[in-house]
Amino acid sequence: MAIHPEGIPFIIINSVVWIAVAALVLRFCRHLVPKVILLLACAFMLVMMFVFFRTPQREITNDAGLVVAPADGKVVEVDKVYVDEYFGCECTRISIFLNLFNVHITWFPTGGEVVYSKYYPGAHTFAFLPKSSEKNEHTTIVVRDDAGREVMFRQIAGIVARRVVSYAEQGALCTQGSEAGFIKFGSRLTVLIPGDVEPLVEVGDKVTGSVTPLVRFK
Repeated sequence: MAIHPEGIPFIIINSVVWIAVAALVLRFCRHLVPKVILLLACAFMLVMMFVFFRTPQREITNDAGLVVAPADGKVVEVDKVYVDEYFGCECTRISIFLNLFNVHITWFPTGGEVVYSKYYPGAHTFAFLPKSSEKNEHTTIVVRDDAGREVMFRQIAGIVARRVVSYAEQGALCTQGSEAGFIKFGSRLTVLIPGDVEPLVEVGDKVTGSVTPLVRFK
């Protein structure tokens, strides 16, 4: 299993911590049941670090007529909203909630030029709440494709996620399905598309980042 570079410092630090805790448990805990429970908890925490920062091998969807999911997770919103930031118009919104067991890499949902990229410090409330899209720490990125169509997506930190990492630099060129960033621990991705598009997912659908089509341009 490949490990994402963003996870290496976390894995090293957590390995030292949990191995030390396990050693203390073995040394000082004399009762079998609590000893086994504590050792299993240490092992679980170590395994979770590797699971969380895993990097999957995927067949990336590459189609200029589609906007693909920028992250793994569950669709929690499919609606129309007015977007003040950058667009100043009504957009189709699709929000994806990531739990702790999802891959937390962010992929570019479309290819083209990064025309807008901005980081916002903020709160760390539950990422599944609608208000988290604007209130929580997040980044906003807009990509314009060769046909002039623009797609905005936001990486949003949650109550556990304490940091969003974006690789999108304004003026840079990107390809659909390439890595756009990483969100460290549970979070949310929101995609906003102006104009006439056809949603291809519904609330409750599970999506796979860089693979599952979210909308089709009309």
